[in-house]
Amino acid sequence: MKLTYRGVAYEYNPTIVESLDTGVSGKYRGLEWRFRNRKAPTAQKPTLDLVYRGVPYTQGQEAPAVKVNPTPSIGQRARALFLNKERTELKRQESVLLRSEERVGLSH
Repeated sequence: MKLTYRGVAYEYNPTIVESLDTGVSGKYRGLEWRFRNRKAPTAQKPTLDLVYRGVPYTQGQEAPAVKVNPTPSIGQRARALFLNKERTELKRQESVLLRSEERVGLSH
């Protein structure tokens, strides 16, 4: 089937799915309907090599595995919090000491 999207023509070949009639049917609002089951599982479409804004990618392929850093344990997190608090306290004490030296006139 030949289709066109935004002026670009392409060929569309839909997958044909074979089905078995179950015998269950009815009528709803004047239209007939039937339940059907697939004969065999549908085939996976082949992978496609595509380009989006100049970046090539493949459809139908799994994304590359992303390396994830493990979550730190409670002990590691507690240690990091303690060390950060100690560093902050030391910086504050050093700042107070330097300001007091400047006021007294004992700067280096």
